[in-house]
Amino acid sequence: MTFNLNFKNIIAITLISGFSSFVFANSEGANSRAPEVTVAEAALSFRDMPFLKNAYIDSTPANRKDGIAVGELGVDGGNKNKIAKLAQEIADSKHGDYDSLLIAHKGKLLFESYYQRARINLAHGQASAVKAYTSLALGRAIQLGYLTMADLNKPLVSFLKELDPAKFVEGAEKITLHKALTMHGGLSVSSDQWEELEKNPAALKGQGFVQALLEHSAPITAESQIYSYGNYNPPLVMQVIEAVVPGTAKDFIKRELLDKMGIINYRWQTHVSGLPEAGWRAKMTSRDMLKWGSLVINNGKWKGEQLIPADYLAKATSGLVKPTQDWMPKTYRYGYFWYQANIIVGEKNYDVKFSWGGGGQRIIAIKELDLIIVITGVDREDTIMTQVSKIILPAFVK
Repeated sequence: MTFNLNFKNIIAITLISGFSSFVFANSEGANSRAPEVTVAEAALSFRDMPFLKNAYIDSTPANRKDGIAVGELGVDGGNKNKIAKLAQEIADSKHGDYDSLLIAHKGKLLFESYYQRARINLAHGQASAVKAYTSLALGRAIQLGYLTMADLNKPLVSFLKELDPAKFVEGAEKITLHKALTMHGGLSVSSDQWEELEKNPAALKGQGFVQALLEHSAPITAESQIYSYGNYNPPLVMQVIEAVVPGTAKDFIKRELLDKMGIINYRWQTHVSGLPEAGWRAKMTSRDMLKWGSLVINNGKWKGEQLIPADYLAKATSGLVKPTQDWMPKTYRYGYFWYQANIIVGEKNYDVKFSWGGGGQRIIAIKELDLIIVITGVDREDTIMTQVSKIILPAFVK
């Protein structure tokens, strides 16, 4: 696709001493075509995707008629020099292995960049960022009246009518949607037990998956219901979505979220239960990740339509509990499959909401700045939040 470029204000930006002259993709003489997946590349796995010969970095992203408004970095907000410098450093792998960085401000995409294996039309693995999408799918069910906010504190099994409670371990009723969404379900199924259960996949289809967990777990107690990341909590939430919405959870997510936001280039794999994966194994393009971020910035609205209840979204993206992993930054808090942190810039403290998947998949929303940042990557250390707090946020703070 060829960009419709406005050369009126075309310039090349020379970075501060120590860096080479850097030219944006829309600058004269630069490659103005965003990298797209070829027919041959479409058949490849992401790991086999060839690296781009040059990073693609654009300060006036093209209007691709995909529901995303566009603008110009610097003109419509942001410090162009600071972002350009960071883009060059990412291209040079100075901050790790990242595949894309997109920035939207006040409803417009102002900056778009792709590195390494990324392509503008390539759906990127989301890892645990999928949990955040599952949370919003539950919110959509609440918006449409299939659940209520009060239901969040009811026993999760009360929504699953095909189960046999007589076979449950003690305390199964203690697992609520709220507990599962905050990783406090309290299940205790050993890896050996799960391996045995997987030998009979037919028994794990549908609600059989939940039945198996609640038959083989240790008792659910106040002591077991502590923060434990993953631990079958996301697929439990997906089971409730499947049980309460008309049709299937897969069709509901497509019809009520993906289709409404114009997300058509995605992959969403199937769990052993036959339901959509709830915690990983989905792919989205970087531009479509922006759309999920827009729901957070706009109090659950998309193009004026309330897709997610504002009260659910506020709770889901707040710091309800403290994660306990020893590698987790101490300032991070957890809501309903979303993270929350406070980032200080100068003398101001900003409330930052974000989804997070391993390798660097992030949708970052700062309502006070009307700012959405999308990042994808394959970085093991995944320290890009340092650059978000030290470079990107200050570039948009006046």
